[in-house]
Amino acid sequence: MMKKILVSQPQPTSEKSPYYDIEKEFGVQCVFRPFFKVEGLSAKEFRQQKVSILDHTAVVFTSRHAIDNFFNLAKEMRLTIPEDMKYFCVIETIALYIQKYVQYRKRKVFFGTTGKMQDLIPTMVKHKTEKYLVPQSSVHNDDIKEMLDAKKLQHTECVMYRTVSNDFSDDEKANFDYDMLIFFSPTGVNALLKNFPDFKQGDIKIGAFGPATSKTVRDLGLRLDFEAPSQEFPSMTSALKDYLKKHK
Repeated sequence: MMKKILVSQPQPTSEKSPYYDIEKEFGVQCVFRPFFKVEGLSAKEFRQQKVSILDHTAVVFTSRHAIDNFFNLAKEMRLTIPEDMKYFCVIETIALYIQKYVQYRKRKVFFGTTGKMQDLIPTMVKHKTEKYLVPQSSVHNDDIKEMLDAKKLQHTECVMYRTVSNDFSDDEKANFDYDMLIFFSPTGVNALLKNFPDFKQGDIKIGAFGPATSKTVRDLGLRLDFEAPSQEFPSMTSALKDYLKKHK
């Protein structure tokens, strides 16, 4: 019986979060507990990369962290982002988050439908004269760079934030009694095994958001019970709801 779900993200700021609806509908408890913290680079650290934000006409966002740290860095460096800057996001939920910083205009915000970078590329190719800036975490691979190179798009990758472990206290470790764990990044999955080196999955269900996260779960020898996004379930909450319905 599913009772307690650990969601490895910060607590939702809105009372209208779908997670709260899931709690009511299925009688479960969602505990929000990030496995890692994201720290933005300082302006001094960013400048060492010798990347000029204003030399670019479009920004590619793969996460909300990328959005937060892009605009925070611009503010710290006292840069005025041009009104005609375009934004390309891997999925609509990330695109809508831009409203926190700039007025949302459809003609300058574009997004994919699956959350996968390869599905955003065709839209970027339609704007092949743009100079793309790709903010990334300190932990990343060259997949995005290789995809953009293959399409001969002008682009610059840069690091704007880093992840640091948000270690569990002894009390948290002693009371780790979850029926399900939900991860949103490879870093979160790795942090689980850092905090619990002898972790045995047993009956604990695992859900993962994004192909890289799902791959990490499998690579570490854990069982992946469900994943998002997909055509049918674009969000983690929709995939979670479907899983709970099927396994009442």
